[in-house]
Amino acid sequence: MIDVIREMIREDVGFEDITTDALIDRDMTVKADVISREEGVLAGVDVAEVMVLDFGIEIIKWKHDGDTIKEGDRILTLEGRAYDILKIERTMLNLMMRMSGIATLTARVLSRARRYSGKVRIAATRKTTPGLQWFEKQAVKIGGGDTHRFRLDDCAMIKDNHIAIVGDVEEAVKRVREHVSFTKKVEVEVESPEDAVTAAEAGADIVLLDNMSPEVIEHIVGELKRRGLRDRVILEASGGIKPENIDRYASTGVDVISMGFITNSAQPVDLSLEIRAST
Repeated sequence: MIDVIREMIREDVGFEDITTDALIDRDMTVKADVISREEGVLAGVDVAEVMVLDFGIEIIKWKHDGDTIKEGDRILTLEGRAYDILKIERTMLNLMMRMSGIATLTARVLSRARRYSGKVRIAATRKTTPGLQWFEKQAVKIGGGDTHRFRLDDCAMIKDNHIAIVGDVEEAVKRVREHVSFTKKVEVEVESPEDAVTAAEAGADIVLLDNMSPEVIEHIVGELKRRGLRDRVILEASGGIKPENIDRYASTGVDVISMGFITNSAQPVDLSLEIRAST
């Protein structure tokens, strides 16, 4: 993580911070506070700590990842060279704001879904920002959600394009089972009730019900129960699911609801850094 953060800062600074170089003595030390400008669920504090300690900046954490914050809350106090604090300010705040936005949205969606199903998981998808995947997935976790796959080697997921090439759900599951370790789960993305049953019968660990209406999902849940297959698979619903319809999907009986929305549509939580004293 530290190498990624260092590269972010290098890209932001360029050859030099020309404004700070012109105005601030390199040896001047200051104290600064990170302040919340709105309500939300805080994320990115541990990331900020790694960043500032790498520059020899002392940190006091008044709030922690997962805390609920409100407008005016002091989150961090930093003490160190003004030159270094100003150099990392934007990168640090951008990451914290982005992560807090995702954590806030995840927590809100999860809270609403749990009103209708006390055990359903809200999971991220791999619809994340390249280069920020770890940070965004970590924010989902802080908000109470499930990270799902980080990478392609986490879990075997047979998607519609794989099936289109192989030509058959059962054959695709068979080939994957022969190829991967017993330690890896096998997930199959299906687009019809028939394929959902076939995937379960073929031995899939997880069946992803893609872009299906709640009514169709309820039919599939019932059919799997009738065939004695329901308890053999994890059912995941995904596609077109947003906060305004999460309750309907949560009540279908699926185990997991995965949403690209919580990472690609989250609004950043507004944070600011205020230098308050020189030392």
